[in-house]
Amino acid sequence: MSPASTRASSNPAASNPAASPRLLVAASGTGGHLFPAIATATALLDAHYSIEWLGVPDRLETTLVPDHFPLHTVRMAGFQGRPGLGTVKTLGQFGRAIGQVRHLLKAGKFDGVFTTGGYIAAPAIIAARSLGLPAVLHESNALPGKVTRWLSPWCTTVALGFEAARAHLPKAQIVVVGTPVRDEFLTLAPPDLTDPAIPEGVPLIVVVGGSQGAVAVNQLVRAAAPAWIEAGAWIVHQTGSSDPDADSFAHAQYIHRPFFSSMAALMHRATLAIGRSGAGTLTELAISRTPSILIPYPYAAEDHQTVNAAVFAQANAALMLPQGKTSSGQLQALALDLLAQPQRLADMATAAGHLATADSATKLATLIQQVLLNR
Repeated sequence: MSPASTRASSNPAASNPAASPRLLVAASGTGGHLFPAIATATALLDAHYSIEWLGVPDRLETTLVPDHFPLHTVRMAGFQGRPGLGTVKTLGQFGRAIGQVRHLLKAGKFDGVFTTGGYIAAPAIIAARSLGLPAVLHESNALPGKVTRWLSPWCTTVALGFEAARAHLPKAQIVVVGTPVRDEFLTLAPPDLTDPAIPEGVPLIVVVGGSQGAVAVNQLVRAAAPAWIEAGAWIVHQTGSSDPDADSFAHAQYIHRPFFSSMAALMHRATLAIGRSGAGTLTELAISRTPSILIPYPYAAEDHQTVNAAVFAQANAALMLPQGKTSSGQLQALALDLLAQPQRLADMATAAGHLATADSATKLATLIQQVLLNR
C-alpha cells in the first residue's frame, strides 16, 4: 500500500488529529463513485473529521483526491468473465487487499469506513467489519451493484440515491438520502457561463457522456448536429479523451472539448442535455433541473444505466433511447421536436427538479456521524 500524497492543511482536524473522528473513505474509478464521496467528505470536514482516502493506482482518484485528502492505494480489480486463471489471480489480490486495509485501519486508528461501492468497497467493508469498525456504504444507482448486494448485510448502514434500490437489498439497514453532487451545482444563483461563451437567447444543447465520455453517443450527435445548428441551436459537446473522431466536425456553433470544467454552469444554461445515465450525471441533471435525452450505456454492469434512466423517464424528466436501436436521424428529430415545445421542456425541468435532493451530502455526512457516534 502506498500513500500517494498528503495535504494536511486542507483538513481542519489535522492540527489536532487525536481529538477528531478518523474516517477512511474508499472510492475509486469513475466520477460516479468519486464526486459523491468527495462532496460527502468535504461536508464532514466542517464537523472536524480527519479523513483519508483509499483508492487504486492509476485511476481517476490519483488526479482528483491528493490535493484534498491523503490518498492510500491498493492493487485491486473486479471479477470479470468466466472463472479461470485470472480469477485465481484476482482472488489472491483481493486477499492481499483485505490484509493491507486491515493494517491501514489499525495503524491509522480509524473509527470507521465510508464507501461509494465498486470493487474497492469489498476489501474496505470486510476489513472494517473484521475489526469491529462500522462501515457505511452509499449506492447511487437504482439497481445496486453486485458488491452492494453481496456486502450490504455486512454494512452498518446502506444509504441510497434512489428509493427504487431498496427492493434489491432486503437484508440491509436502509436510509434514502439521494446522491451528493459537486458544490458548484448547488449555488442558489447559477454560476456565470463565460467559457465557453454562448449568446443569450439561443437554444443550447449540452452533450455529456459522463467522466469517461461516450464514443457511440458522440457519433450520433455529430451526425445530427448540422440540423440542430440550422434550427438555431448551439451545441456544447464533452467528448471525453478517447474519441478518435472528436475533431471530425467543425462549426462556430459546435464547441467540443474532452472535458469542460464549467459543467455546472453549462447544465444550468442548457435548454436540453443529451448523454448517458450514470447516477452522477442524473443527479446533476436533477439538481440543475435540466430536461434530457438519455442513451444508457448498454454494456454497464447488469445494464444498470437503463434502470437509472427508466426512473427519470417514468417521472417525465427525460426521454430514453436505447443505443442499439437509435439512429442519428431519430436523435436529430427527437431533439428538434423538444426544442419546438418550450412548455414540454419546462414540464420536464420541473419533473427533474422533483427528483433532486439538494442537501444529500449533508444528510449523508450526518448519517455517517451518527453511525460512528453509536459504534
